[in-house]
Amino acid sequence: MAKAKKILEKMGINPRDDWTIKEVQKVCEYYNLECAPPSGGGSHWKVSSEHLEGILTIPSNRPIKPIYIKKLVGYVSAHQDAEEDKGDG
Repeated sequence: MAKAKKILEKMGINPRDDWTIKEVQKVCEYYNLECAPPSGGGSHWKVSSEHLEGILTIPSNRPIKPIYIKKLVGYVSAHQDAEEDKGDG
């Protein structure tokens, strides 16, 4: 799963690349984030964390716009920080 770590690093360096929802799913799975598919005919995947409030929505249209990739990178970072804080307590 080190590949998912490299994908996240590349996303942080180049959010404008041609990222797919499959790569988003790999990153979420590696970092223990929930990545739920669209429901009810929508096109947005829902990323959530047990440690964070709020849900990040990412449209599955390809390529995924850079703003959503930047938000994902930040969300993963916040998730890791919250996970570490919970471990210290």
